[in-house]
Amino acid sequence: MKRFAICISAWMGLALVQAQGAELKILTAGAFKPVVSALVPYFEKTTGHTVTLDNDTAGALAKRIEGGEAFDVVFLPPAGVASLTNKSLLAAQPQADVARVAIGVAVKEGAPAPDISSTQAFKATLLKAKSIGVIDPKAGGSSGIYLAELFQTWGIADQLQPKLVLVPGGLVATRVVTGEAEIAIHQISEILAVPGAKLIGPLPADIQNYTVYRGARSTKSSQVQAAEAFISAMSGPEAIAILKDKGMERPH
Repeated sequence: MKRFAICISAWMGLALVQAQGAELKILTAGAFKPVVSALVPYFEKTTGHTVTLDNDTAGALAKRIEGGEAFDVVFLPPAGVASLTNKSLLAAQPQADVARVAIGVAVKEGAPAPDISSTQAFKATLLKAKSIGVIDPKAGGSSGIYLAELFQTWGIADQLQPKLVLVPGGLVATRVVTGEAEIAIHQISEILAVPGAKLIGPLPADIQNYTVYRGARSTKSSQVQAAEAFISAMSGPEAIAILKDKGMERPH
């Protein structure tokens, strides 16, 4: 009986260590990566868990998850989360809308600032620009999908097509730094993450499009408590200053 009690005690101690030191794999759509990256050190220090972070476009992440990739938590726009939840790949609870980000316009530092003060001014800037960097909508990037629809609605898609620099994923604003694009249009958080790129400002309010990021846990995660703790941390007070610094805000 004594040996049995010792074994039980040792097992409970091991379980406690594992619970306190979980290894989490976090997937995030590209624009939200700077926020997650900034919060990870605080989370690891206060919980004892460790985090591996991977990012991709929203569409690519959805395909990876549907393909069976192992992970613990994902941050995607609500539509993507809802689709994966309906397929029983994400847990319905807890889920949390943790941030939203606007689309902005950038140029290379030192370059003249284009006029984006109104919708008409922004449209004229696009028509005058020699090259425009955007996320390739076929890659599943939310800003690229929105802009493609906007250009089509305006009836200028055919005029802009020859000068679009389509980026399959990653930081679109790097293209203005390298000179491949005269202007770049992307989520503000991703523009701010590119040294040498200057944010001119957000799109005019009447055509602005916000991308919301929602956190959810994989139904196959073996680290349920740690995964849910990470989602909670992204909704906590420590994340507010990080969101502002990275060009994001709480969802309204």
